[in-house]
Amino acid sequence: MGLLSRKVTCNSHGQDSSYFLGWQEYEKNPYDEVKNPKGIIQMGLAENQLCFDLLESWLAKNPDAVSFKREEQSIFKELALFQDYHGLPAFKKALVDFMAEIRGNQVSFDTDHLVLTAGATSANETLMFCLAEKGDAILLPTPYYPGFDRDLKWRTGAEIVPIQCSSSNGFQITESALEAAYQEAQRKNLRVKGVLVTNPSNPLGTTMSRNELDLLVNFVTDKEIHLISDEIYSGTVFSSPAFVSIMEVLKDRKLENTQVWERVHVVYSLSKDLGLPGFRVGAIYSNDPIVVAAATKMSSFGLVSSQTQYLLSAMLSDKKFTKEYISKNHKRLQKRQNKLVSGLEKAGISCLESNAGLFCWVDMRHLLSSNTFEAEMELWKRIVYDVKLNISPGSSCHCTEPGWFRVCFANMSEDTLKLAMQRLKSFVSSITIDNQTHQDLKNMRKKNRTKWVFRLSFQSFHDREQGER
Repeated sequence: MGLLSRKVTCNSHGQDSSYFLGWQEYEKNPYDEVKNPKGIIQMGLAENQLCFDLLESWLAKNPDAVSFKREEQSIFKELALFQDYHGLPAFKKALVDFMAEIRGNQVSFDTDHLVLTAGATSANETLMFCLAEKGDAILLPTPYYPGFDRDLKWRTGAEIVPIQCSSSNGFQITESALEAAYQEAQRKNLRVKGVLVTNPSNPLGTTMSRNELDLLVNFVTDKEIHLISDEIYSGTVFSSPAFVSIMEVLKDRKLENTQVWERVHVVYSLSKDLGLPGFRVGAIYSNDPIVVAAATKMSSFGLVSSQTQYLLSAMLSDKKFTKEYISKNHKRLQKRQNKLVSGLEKAGISCLESNAGLFCWVDMRHLLSSNTFEAEMELWKRIVYDVKLNISPGSSCHCTEPGWFRVCFANMSEDTLKLAMQRLKSFVSSITIDNQTHQDLKNMRKKNRTKWVFRLSFQSFHDREQGER
């Protein structure tokens, strides 16, 4: 152990979070309709598997892209040899156009401001390396994606200070919560370098309001700090209100020639919108040329393969395909989310009203044995081990209120989701029966205790009467 680095031997990766532990239990006993019908159903994975037929149909119609040909001539050797880490110009152009299309072309993006990374995980960490170091802090609104504890902190040495949000206003960010987090960081002798938000939110499944976005811009302007907007779920918004990118807010407020313009950065990826997490395609978009230059150099540690870039540049350049895909993806996500919400309602469970994402923020506070995080963990373990559903407890997302859970709906078939809801409904019914039986026992004991006290009091009175005689 003495020959290993402190990074290797320290326990700061966050792997011991219940978010990751649930995955481990799933991997030991994964549900399979035929091979393991009583296994654990994975509802802790925010993955979009609803539109693979559209992707596969496009691939079948475009064999040249799949076989790495251009005008029927093989370019395999060209792609296999060394490529500059700035990325293929054709792919960067196709990606920024797709980003604009998702946002209703309300804002455009410049390829010179784009840095390609191996997924959003790499993009967020790279930005941390550019903006912060040990002794610095980033403010994050709660609840937030559990992986940020790993992505932002583990290798950079930076710290996360939570912006405490509550269910009283749908977990929206407030000015007082921002200021309280800033002051908390200062009390810890941490220098605040910026605020990071996910919009749409993971795990809430909601888009940020225009008021919240304006509040954030005002706050980072006043504090002279950075703002990172992780917009990895921007293409999953399936109902109103519409998604508003932070870049659109800056544009509408005519902030292009101000200092805050260069302190706002966007993270994006094709992992959620296109359902391609295995392709490892992410990006940083920044208006600060120094950040772009530094991030580009760092990207050499996590490049996107040339073959992947070539294939996706052809796909994203097909505007007929992207238009159809975006439309159908929205419709399928909304339909599937409705299935989950309906199934939860039948089980007597509600969730936060949402309009985006691949998950719902589910309220199970009424199922807790007490209003504590210990009770939340007790409920979570029963759901994982007894009900055999892997969901993510709110405590893993740093939620300040016990009893909330993130439940994913797009990474499974409709039949599997139906089975999951049946399991959950049966479990809730058993809890209700248990609670009712428990309450009946309590009432019976209380009734018997009252009778016993009455009899004891009467007997004592009778004895005293007999003694006095």
